[in-house]
Amino acid sequence: MGKFYVPKSRARDNRYLVSVKEYAHYHKEGYLIVKGLLSTDDVAELYELAEQSRLDRLKLDQAADAASTDPLKEEFAKATRIHMLSRLHPAAERGMLHPRILDVTEALIGPDVYALQSMLFLNPPGKGGQGWHQDSCYIRTHPDTLIGAWIALEEADEENGCLWVVPGSNHEPVYPPDGMGGGNVHAVDAFGDLNGVQNVSHLDDEVNTLSKIVANYPPPIPVPLSPGDVLFFHSHLFHRSYPNRTADRYRRSYVCHYCNARSWVPWDHDGFEGDSGNYRQILARGSTHLPYAVPAFGTELFLSEEGDESGSVTMMGMDDGMMMPMGMKKDD
Repeated sequence: MGKFYVPKSRARDNRYLVSVKEYAHYHKEGYLIVKGLLSTDDVAELYELAEQSRLDRLKLDQAADAASTDPLKEEFAKATRIHMLSRLHPAAERGMLHPRILDVTEALIGPDVYALQSMLFLNPPGKGGQGWHQDSCYIRTHPDTLIGAWIALEEADEENGCLWVVPGSNHEPVYPPDGMGGGNVHAVDAFGDLNGVQNVSHLDDEVNTLSKIVANYPPPIPVPLSPGDVLFFHSHLFHRSYPNRTADRYRRSYVCHYCNARSWVPWDHDGFEGDSGNYRQILARGSTHLPYAVPAFGTELFLSEEGDESGSVTMMGMDDGMMMPMGMKKDD
C-alpha cells in the first residue's frame, strides 16, 4: 500500500476536529457556529488591538471635528471598520492565521487554504450595520470557494448589532448588481433568469432589492455570539447586521475571508497585478500551484511538507487508475 502524508497540523494538541454533523450543517444551511474556538488569551490580544484602534479613531475623530475641512479625512476618522489590518499589525496577522480558525476552514473548503482579507469592526453605539448582501458579490474566486470567519471579541447580540443570516440561502447564485456588468457573479451569461439587484448592502430594505429574494425564505435568524465564538459562513449566504442600538456598548469583531488555494483570485484589496491577485494572498494551509504570499510578520503556518519550493505536488497516474505524487514508488 502507498504511503500517505499526514500534515504536521494534525500533530498539534489543540487542533480542532470538525464533526461530520458540523460539516453537513455548514453545507446545508450555509453557516456553522463553533463555540469557544479561540482562547481567552487569543481574544484578549485581538480585543486590545481593537481597543487601541478605537482610541486612535477617536483621536482622529476629535481632530477632524476641531480642525479638518477635508471630508475624506473626516469620513476615515469616523469609520466603523478597518480593512486589512493584518498587513499592518502582527496581532492582526496572527488572528487571521490562527491555526484553529484554519482547522475548521480546511475541513470545510480545503485542504489548501488562502487567507485573503481581514476586517476589524468597531461598531460603536448608534453606528455600524450593513444591509443584505452576499460576500461573493465583492470577492470573486474561481472555483467559487470563498468563506468568511466572524470572530466575536465581546458579546454580540441583537441590541448591539449581531449578524443575521438566512439559513439555506447559500444555495442561491450570486445576484448581480445592476449597472456593474454582472459584478463578481460567476458565469453570469449561463443563467436564463438571474435578475439583477440594486443597492446591495444598503441598510434600507426598501431600496436594497436583494431583500425581495430574502423574503422567499423563512424569517432570518440572529446569531448572538460570545467572545471566542466563531461564525463560519458561505459566501453566497444572505446575511446582514443592524446598527448598534445601545447607548454604551461597542460590538467589536474580527472578520476574515479565505478560499481554497487552488482557486484563481482576480482580486486584491489594494489593487491588481495583471489579471490576478493571487500573489498577495497568504498560503495558510496545504499547498498550491498558484502564486502566493507569505506572512509579513512571521506567523507560524502548517503547510504541506512535500512538493517543490512552490509548495505544489506533481501527480501521476497509475495502472489501477489511482494517483500518486511523482517520484513516489507504489510500495513506499
